Amino acid sequence: MSDTMLAVMKPEAKAGVEIREVKIPAFCPTDVLVKVKVASVCGTDVHIYNWDPWAQGRIHPPLIPGHEFCGEVAAVGDEVTAVKEGDFVSAEMHVNCGKCYQCRTGDAHICQNVKIIGVDADGAFAEYVTIPESNIWKLDPAIPQEYASLLDPLGNAVHTVLAGDIAAKTVAITGCGPIGLFSIAVAKACGATKVFAIEVNEHRRKVATKMNADLVLDPTTQDVRQIVKDHTEGIGVDVLLEMAGHKDAIKLGFDILRMGGRASLLGIPSRPVEINLATDIIFKGATVQGINGRRMYQTWYQMTALLKAGKLDLHPVITDRLAMKDFSKGMDMLNAGTASKILLYPNGVK
Repeated sequence: MSDTMLAVMKPEAKAGVEIREVKIPAFCPTDVLVKVKVASVCGTDVHIYNWDPWAQGRIHPPLIPGHEFCGEVAAVGDEVTAVKEGDFVSAEMHVNCGKCYQCRTGDAHICQNVKIIGVDADGAFAEYVTIPESNIWKLDPAIPQEYASLLDPLGNAVHTVLAGDIAAKTVAITGCGPIGLFSIAVAKACGATKVFAIEVNEHRRKVATKMNADLVLDPTTQDVRQIVKDHTEGIGVDVLLEMAGHKDAIKLGFDILRMGGRASLLGIPSRPVEINLATDIIFKGATVQGINGRRMYQTWYQMTALLKAGKLDLHPVITDRLAMKDFSKGMDMLNAGTASKILLYPNGVK
């Protein structure tokens, strides 16, 4: 094995990235070195690339980004016992401390001291990445590599959808980025009776249709409130899955949520949002949940089971496949709103 690798590098505090040859990362006795087969691009990576205010306040270059991937174990530390060289793996890239109140009471996914590989430490937009053994997820070889690279965002969708009852429920999804699109598939697979996909972007609406949403609606041109009312006997939807993080989407979502419904909020607003607590939550008797990441590791078992059972068709969300060296081309497509999920291949598109 060479001692260098190709990587996407954020070398300094400004927009853009560079493709560089760097040293293969070292690993300690409890780490696993993984040869990356496929990595996928997240909205977080776009923030890092564009160097927006969030990135400026969080990222400390130099950094190799990337937190969605699958690969093959290339080497293991002396104390690693869960996997061996050649195993097919992915990883939970949120590394929890194991010591705080949340970690010690079953909520490690909201650890007070969490560090994210690809955000706080070098990640998977490279030929190799180092992962703590505790975070490695061994995969069934029957799961396609394309799907295996999507487990991080798919887990967000599974966590959000399954945060409450979903079988025999009507569901509204506001915001059809990749996680919202995955949520369509998960909700349908888990027994939702009708899924309303609400999205302003035409490209995303087309993909939502391919994901078999029952109604795909454009809130800028259609009366979503009346349409939902007409299709729910005037009651409203049982479940709101809010994925947009935009104030208008959040307001619309609560407007169409029925009395006593569940609102699970994953979308992250860029600024404070005003909401009428009296009419939207208190008098409505709504259950409102903040959703952060994936439950460690309940969500991983759930999504693995759904994939192994063949319950999820994720292919419509995968719009593009690029060699990792063409990373900036992918960023241009995502910034233009013409792509959904982009897969990157370190050694060229397969």
